Amino acid sequence: MLKKPELLAPAGSFEKAKTAFMYGADAVYMGTSKLSLRTRTGVETPELVKTIEYAHKIGKKVYVALNTYARDNMYEEIKKQAQILNEIKADGVIVSDGGVVEAIKETAPNLEIHISTQANTVSYHSCKFWYNNGAKRVILARELNKEEIKEIMENKPEDLEIEMFIHGAVCYGYSGRCHLSDFLSNRMANLGDCSQSCRWAYNMYIEEKNNPGNMMPIEEDSNGTYILSSKDLCLIKELPEIIEMGTQSLKIEGRLKTEYYLATIINTYRTAIDKCLSDPKEYNSDEYLKELEKTKTRGLTTFYFNDKNNTDFQEYEGKQYSEYGEFGGKIIHKDKELGKDAYVVEIRNKLSLGDTLELIIPGELEPFIFIIEKLWDIETNEDITHVNPGREGQKVKMHIPVECEEGWILRRRKT
Repeated sequence: MLKKPELLAPAGSFEKAKTAFMYGADAVYMGTSKLSLRTRTGVETPELVKTIEYAHKIGKKVYVALNTYARDNMYEEIKKQAQILNEIKADGVIVSDGGVVEAIKETAPNLEIHISTQANTVSYHSCKFWYNNGAKRVILARELNKEEIKEIMENKPEDLEIEMFIHGAVCYGYSGRCHLSDFLSNRMANLGDCSQSCRWAYNMYIEEKNNPGNMMPIEEDSNGTYILSSKDLCLIKELPEIIEMGTQSLKIEGRLKTEYYLATIINTYRTAIDKCLSDPKEYNSDEYLKELEKTKTRGLTTFYFNDKNNTDFQEYEGKQYSEYGEFGGKIIHKDKELGKDAYVVEIRNKLSLGDTLELIIPGELEPFIFIIEKLWDIETNEDITHVNPGREGQKVKMHIPVECEEGWILRRRKT
């Protein structure tokens, strides 16, 4: 019988963690404010405590990243953070640096250690090394193909857990180790401040050796070329094979992403995993891919999973916005004044009468589709025709012809 893998999702805040759990994540990973590789989405200790307490109350887990490559002057802070994470009962700490592993073992020996993908683990020999040095879990490098992952699963220590990425952005640098950001914008990726320089548009030129100074431009389109940018990883079609391998945790990338993105991606993979386990012969990956494509901002790729010689993962178009839809809003609560079908919605984009919305329902692949027929002013209850997100937390009252729950996400169709 196939074992159910953990679905692990990113969370850049307590609210994003709540969304991730609601839409089916078994666990989330977060960063500290100083020592993870996404310090711009770092979470201060009080919010971490709040998230962990909430997660444990509903039977979920929270892993915290301390995956910076540490200079010697950072170890005092690392030990302090490890002690705090131990005290607030984090379920695991994600680490890439051997020195940091040793510091955690010394100062917080009860903390479960997960080896980051940044450590570039590509063999069962490395897995054994980390296991012998205190690791409970290893997060594999994204450059591995399925044959290599199978070999690792067959030869690793029996009680060592293996985690792998199944969806999200792929870094230009090897296993996420990149110096482009530091070189171009003085923001060190490996110290948590990546400017994502590989996603920028570039004007590129070629110079003929015997004609120096005659620079001929190489351009893909009017915006330049995105030759350094990769498509996003998507292994929805390979999911049955991945589950059969026995990988303990399947990871989604994206601590910078919105609650709308998280709801769509997590809900899709949650329903897909459940289908693979309950009725594998009826699993149709195209149905799930269709939903994932509604939020994509770049092309999708299987990267090296099926073919270690694959070169079809560069993103030349440089898309940054979904053509299908956008974050419409989030259900706050039912409105008692206006009747059973009226809900208070926190909006994220302009909404107007006649717009088509899709309500993403946890555990259901197909969203509920409806047209906005009634909008009311949040303060006066007067009928209005549209509402603009003029300030953070802008709300409106909306008629929604189906029972909703707090936190459910609305997608506004563009087409």
